[in-house]
Amino acid sequence: MNAPWPYPRWVAHRGAGKLAPENTLAAFRLGAQHGYRMFECDAKLSADGVPFLMHDATLERTTSGRGTGGEQPWHALSQLDAGSWHSRTYAGEPLVTLANAARFCLHNGYLLNIEIKPTPGTERRTGEVVAREAQRLWADQAIPPLLTSFKTEALAAARDTASDLPRGLLLDTLHAGWLDTARDLGCVAIVCNHALWDAQTVAQARAADMRTLSYTVNDEWAAERLVALGTDSIITDRVDLFSPAA
Repeated sequence: MNAPWPYPRWVAHRGAGKLAPENTLAAFRLGAQHGYRMFECDAKLSADGVPFLMHDATLERTTSGRGTGGEQPWHALSQLDAGSWHSRTYAGEPLVTLANAARFCLHNGYLLNIEIKPTPGTERRTGEVVAREAQRLWADQAIPPLLTSFKTEALAAARDTASDLPRGLLLDTLHAGWLDTARDLGCVAIVCNHALWDAQTVAQARAADMRTLSYTVNDEWAAERLVALGTDSIITDRVDLFSPAA
């Protein structure tokens, strides 16, 4: 590899996996209490263009709201309860903007993997706005966030907007031309379903000077296999099972 990899092996999925309401500061804090110093999160846009953290296109599963999150202004989204669905402990936990997540991470020396998760039909705009905001928030920082997405249009927009921010292509299948797609997008990493990595695919990625990341690894046997293959980072829900210091 031409450049040192600045990110740790272990990354906490959506903050603390399933132990706290995903994509909230409460989840980040819990992940940090388990020793994690890098978090993965999902970023999409409100109707008025504010990047905020949420995985689903719709609000019902993880908030007290209804409908499509990207069709509501941030003021309305900020009033929602994003914790009660998980447990009483987190009742009233709010949704969080990318800016607030960044401030938490930067203040505490944590790193971030931002998955660009567009509301369908907003791929390019989401990639542009998230990349621009990340570039602004991490200006002059030694280690920038890693921007990833399944959506090639969003990654292309991020590349065109903030070419200096590192990018990774998310894959759930190794479709024909996957490596060429990553090259064309200027990616530094492939982030794929952990089952897709084997000695051949790891070697292909390495030959292309790309790093190898895996999601979502929740079993010891899977983690051991990925470590033996020499992959670079492992994204997990099981912050209570895997010690990032090990």
